[in-house]
Amino acid sequence: MPKPSSTFLSRRGLIAAGGALGLVAALTACGGGDKAKDGGDKGASAASGAWSFKDDLGKEATAKATPKNIVAYTGTAAALYDYGVQVKGVFGPTKLADGKPDPMAGTMDISKVEILGNVYDEFNVEKYAALKPDLLATNTWDGSYWYVPEASKDKILKLAPAAAIGVGDKVSMDKALERTADLARSLGADLNTKKSADAKARFDAASAKVREAVKANPGVKVLVGSGSDQMFYVSTPKTSADLKYFESLGVEFVSPEQDKLDPQGFFESLSWENAGKYKADVILLDNRTQALQPEALKAKPTWNELPAVKAGQVAPRVTEPIYSYEKCAQILEDLAKTIQNAKKLG
Repeated sequence: MPKPSSTFLSRRGLIAAGGALGLVAALTACGGGDKAKDGGDKGASAASGAWSFKDDLGKEATAKATPKNIVAYTGTAAALYDYGVQVKGVFGPTKLADGKPDPMAGTMDISKVEILGNVYDEFNVEKYAALKPDLLATNTWDGSYWYVPEASKDKILKLAPAAAIGVGDKVSMDKALERTADLARSLGADLNTKKSADAKARFDAASAKVREAVKANPGVKVLVGSGSDQMFYVSTPKTSADLKYFESLGVEFVSPEQDKLDPQGFFESLSWENAGKYKADVILLDNRTQALQPEALKAKPTWNELPAVKAGQVAPRVTEPIYSYEKCAQILEDLAKTIQNAKKLG
């Protein structure tokens, strides 16, 4: 989805710029023991000496030992942090203009990481090399390494093995969570802890809450949107891990016309004059710092005329979830409340 820029012209632009864009046993499998030693898709643990991890691009990242000098996309780093894996450097939205952490940083202590780039297409290769990286970790939406600049990609990928976790296209949130946990486990995280089990249980309970909310308040139509100065972007639920999972729980989305989607199939671009093309009871609005938020959108007359806006039924969409069970459980809990409290607007 993406090239985070104000133009939102490509899949890369949209994702980065705004828009669109029985498991305790599974945790045990992620957490070590015999599974941690078998390598393969789940990665080899520190106990096995040499380290390997087959990522979601189908590529095998290998090292002589478990990577310690890890550099990661901010959202990926934040998820690893939740599992107890600390990175040395990050790239991607990390620090706001006022010095506070960007929401993409989650609960990670950004004072303890080297920020190699804070916006799309910004990546200090010299600082990266100085960190002597053992691993570069990021997400992938479309078969590329998310937030790794195309112009310097070859130089960057020569310096350390890379691993990418799928969060778009045919991947659902539950799979992205599982694979992020796999990566964390391979890097030494202990997922057999009570904290991990509680986070997974919370996620499962939150998923059930969404199902219950949909059954209790059926027919609520949800539109996923993102605003820029010139355009309003309406996302399809088919190509983002979070929306695919919400849909599997019963959430009814307003989908843009298939033949009007961008070439990669993520969203339809509407001029502000046509922002009311699709009617919805609820709008989930891209919450990233690159996208216009409700206060700024008040300057758009057609935004103010949307039924969901008039009814006060606009809720944030965490467009790029931090893929730890803890963070995604919160997203689902908020979604359940939004659906439960929504009024159908006709």
